Amino acid sequence: MSNVELGDSIPSLTPHAVSVSLPTWKDNVDYEKGERRVIDRITNGYPRFFIHKLITDFANDIPTVKYGTPNQKAMLFPSNKAAQRCCDFMSAKADHHFTADVRIIDLVLDKSLESSELAAKISPSVSAAIFHEDLFPVAKQYWQHSGDGISSRQAEFCHALFSESKLVDSRSSPSKLTQRIGPKRYQRDSVYQLYSKAKTVVSKKLEGSQQMLKDGAAEGQESTQFLEERFGRNLDISFVDNAKLAIRRRIAGSLLGEVDLAVELSSKMTSDSRGVKDLSDDDIYLYPCGMNAIFNTHRMLLESRGQLKSIMFGFPYVDTLKILQKFGPGCLFYGQGSSEDLDDLEARLKYGERYLALFCEFPGNPLLTCPDLKRIRRLADTYDFGVVVDETIGNPVNVHVLPYADVVVSSLTKIFSGDCNVMGGSAILNPEGRYYPQLEETFKTNYEDTYWPEDIIFMERNSRDFITRIRKINDNAEAICRILQAHPLIKQIYYPKDNPTAQFYEDCRTPNGGYGGLLSFTFHKIEAAIAFFDAIDTAKGPSLGTNFTLVSPYVLLAHFYELDWAAGFGVPGDLIRVSVGLEDEEDLRKRFLKALRAAENVEL
Repeated sequence: MSNVELGDSIPSLTPHAVSVSLPTWKDNVDYEKGERRVIDRITNGYPRFFIHKLITDFANDIPTVKYGTPNQKAMLFPSNKAAQRCCDFMSAKADHHFTADVRIIDLVLDKSLESSELAAKISPSVSAAIFHEDLFPVAKQYWQHSGDGISSRQAEFCHALFSESKLVDSRSSPSKLTQRIGPKRYQRDSVYQLYSKAKTVVSKKLEGSQQMLKDGAAEGQESTQFLEERFGRNLDISFVDNAKLAIRRRIAGSLLGEVDLAVELSSKMTSDSRGVKDLSDDDIYLYPCGMNAIFNTHRMLLESRGQLKSIMFGFPYVDTLKILQKFGPGCLFYGQGSSEDLDDLEARLKYGERYLALFCEFPGNPLLTCPDLKRIRRLADTYDFGVVVDETIGNPVNVHVLPYADVVVSSLTKIFSGDCNVMGGSAILNPEGRYYPQLEETFKTNYEDTYWPEDIIFMERNSRDFITRIRKINDNAEAICRILQAHPLIKQIYYPKDNPTAQFYEDCRTPNGGYGGLLSFTFHKIEAAIAFFDAIDTAKGPSLGTNFTLVSPYVLLAHFYELDWAAGFGVPGDLIRVSVGLEDEEDLRKRFLKALRAAENVEL
């Protein structure tokens, strides 16, 4: 993992990897500047920021091959409603000279293919927003902020059908082949063969490889069984409904460990393990990615509570703030997330200002500070606003934040999956929350299940051991913190256990909970930070919560063109963020000590 070259996927040899290798400080800077030496070598990237080439190829074919003109582009979504939201966003944000010709094409399976159980599970369809190429930057904003776009697996599968003219405009006349006759088993097989053909693309890429990931297999070893288990070539898509239910129950805490998806799961279960009573399967909503869970939670709150401004409390993950600013009436932003900020908010509330909901992270990224959820909950109950907590970094093994929230959101892409090869998100409604009846009704009425079945199958398999992984990662992260704390070149460490808001973390920590796998730190001199980063022998790229240690100059990647703005909230541009993995603790210690020696040499 540590020898992944510039632009290669992380994990390597993984067609649907979530991260990409940027192994030097300069690589990260040049990536943000758009330098060709970096951009031309990128095979994939974090999916909402870098549109996967499998998606791009499909999107390019739709207007050029059949449904548009050479000066048009397409953005692909899993439903007509999502595509319509993109079109509405373009109409609101772009030059009306170009928005007049924006339209949507709904591509569905040709009617000549008889329905079968497999076809029903896969439900191959794509809605394409087609527009003038000059509108692409605006459409890309929507794609990034909302997380509404299709996944690379969905693009791969549906592109294969489109190329064979089996995915067609829903408004077109039925194919002449609809009148064909013959045993239904052959018609069902035709759907299965199309499915298998689409999957073959991935299989061929994997079978030709002579390398292996180090996670659980000897380096350089070739093993068909390992490939099948790691990449899911032997997973049965017909189990998708059970897989969804298993994921929701793991999130709720009512299911621990593995489950046989071939056996029908028991009827609805409830759990008290999240710190609230009677949390049900039906209170968990799954989304294609974490940001889509946040985007839709905001939509549901606006639908149920009216057009009110929101509050962003604490330095945010970049797109959460963008969602609150660009969709709806806007937001009040407290970038420090301090007690003084809560004092100011309380004064505004006493004066009569009213808000939709307060959004926060627990802990925050990348400073790992925590909001005072107890005080926020008291203010919310007194002054009638919702509370939405993003628990991605804290995770439910370590902290229970649901008692203080109306909705808890999370990116399942991170530690819940761990393998860095599939996206996912969730939203949990608090059954004891004051807005639960109206939110439950709004979610049930407006929720669209757009999570691609193949992605669900991968997520279920990846998440089976997430509890034991988290506990190991907790221990490894504490060990790395101790090394950094003892080193004189380190200026500051950001970690939930050792910062001014540590008590707020302790308020929510579970009896056996740790402090998570994420930490950040700075050096006294930027030259030492660069030397350390270039020398550290780990994977280096965007994302977090991976089973392997992943290091990133996070602020450079997330806020390259607004570094002064970030610094104004105490977020330094030379910060290094570490997502600690499952490696042997002693091996990790040696890697960090070696990189620290490289930083020491700069000082000599």
